[in-house]
Amino acid sequence: MALVHQKKRRKDPAPYLDGGGPVGVVKFSEVGIFLVERRMGSSRRCFLTELARKKGFRVEEQMSESVTHVVSENNTGNEVLELLEKQSGICGSEFRAALVDITWFTESMGAGKPLEMENRHRLQVKRAAAAGTIGVPVSPYACQRKTTLHNRNRLFTDALKILAENAELCENEGRYLAFTRASSILKSLPYNVAKMDDLKGIPSLGDHSRKVIKEILEDGICSEVQNLIQNERYQTLKQFTSIFGVGVKTADKWFREGLRTLDELRASKIKLTKEQKAGLLYYEDLIVPVTKAEADLIRQIVERAVHRFLPAAVITLTGGFRRGKEYGHDVDFLITLREEGKEEGLIYQVISWMAAQLFERDLRRYAKHCKHMSLTSHSLFDSAQNKFLPAATEEEIFAHLGLDYIPPHERNA
Repeated sequence: MALVHQKKRRKDPAPYLDGGGPVGVVKFSEVGIFLVERRMGSSRRCFLTELARKKGFRVEEQMSESVTHVVSENNTGNEVLELLEKQSGICGSEFRAALVDITWFTESMGAGKPLEMENRHRLQVKRAAAAGTIGVPVSPYACQRKTTLHNRNRLFTDALKILAENAELCENEGRYLAFTRASSILKSLPYNVAKMDDLKGIPSLGDHSRKVIKEILEDGICSEVQNLIQNERYQTLKQFTSIFGVGVKTADKWFREGLRTLDELRASKIKLTKEQKAGLLYYEDLIVPVTKAEADLIRQIVERAVHRFLPAAVITLTGGFRRGKEYGHDVDFLITLREEGKEEGLIYQVISWMAAQLFERDLRRYAKHCKHMSLTSHSLFDSAQNKFLPAATEEEIFAHLGLDYIPPHERNA
C-alpha cells in the first residue's frame, strides 16, 4: 500500500479591522488609540498599528469620539490640535482625548497593557483662549498669523465688515483700514471672544472697534451697524458699486442725481461705459458666486488654451480658491513658464483663440437650430438634403448658412 501524504491544513487568516493588519482579541476596549501620521510616516504608522492590534489594543483609523489617546511623534500639542481641526473639524476647546507622546505608546507595548499617563507622556498645549488675558503676543502682521476659514468670531467680524464697507463708500481710507485690520485680527483668533478681557494685549483694535465688540457682547447687536444697514445711501452705493465697472465716485454721483435702484438706472438717460453696460446687463449672473468646481473647470479651459501655444506651461488656481474657499466672485490663475521671454504675447493669443471658440460654438448652434445643418471641424452636413455640402474656404461655409462673412479679426466675441 502506498503512503499518501496528508496536506497540511492552512490556518485561517487572522481577522482584520478597518484597513489594519492582523489582530488578536481586543483586550483593552476602553482604550481607543489614534496614531497621528504627520512626521511619523505612513509606513511606520501601519507597523505600529499592527503591533498594537496584535497585543489586543484598539486602534482607530479615523479620529472619533471613541478615541481616548491621540499618539504623536515629534509634534507639539498645538500642532496636533491644529491638524485634527483641519482634518476632522474638531475644535480644541471641545477636545476630550489625551494628547500623548510616542513614549507612552512604546512603553505600553512593552508592558503589554495601557500604562497610566504621567506628565512626561502628555503633550503640552498652550491654550490660545488665554492669549489676551495673559498677554501672549499676537502679531500685528497678517503674514505672521495663521488664519483658517473657520472664523470663531463672525458676529464681530461681520459687524466690522459693514463699518469698513461704509468707510470705503465714504472714501475714508483710514477708517476702512482700521476696521479691516481689526476684523482680520479677530478672524485669526483660535478661540471665541466671550469677554473684553479676552482682548487684552491684542494689537490693531482701536477704540471704535472695541466699542463695537463691547456693545455686541452686552446687547447682542451694535446699534451703529443696525442703523447703517437701514441707511439709504449705504444701501444704494453698495448695490451700485456691485455693478461691474462702477466705482464709488460714479455710484455717489448717481445717488446725488436721485437714482436709487437698478431699474431707475436702466430707465435713466445716463451714458454708461461699455463695461458698465455689460455689468448692468448681466448683473444677476455676475453677482452669483463661482463655485470651486466651476473654478476648476475654468482652469481646465484656460489650460487647454495656453497649451496650444506653450505645452510646457503650468497653470495654477490661485486667490481665494487656493486658500480653501468654496465660493468666490472671480477666478485667478498663475501661468508659470520655465523660459523667460516665452510669455510675450501669450495672453493676447489665448484671449483671441478663446474668443474665436465662443464664436465658433455659436456658428454651430446657428447651423443646427436655424438651418437644420450639422457643422463640425471636418464638414457641413445638410439634414434636409441628406448630403455634405462642399466648401473649400470659410467664405463658402458662411454662404451655405446664408450669413455675411465675418473675418477672424472681427470675431472677438
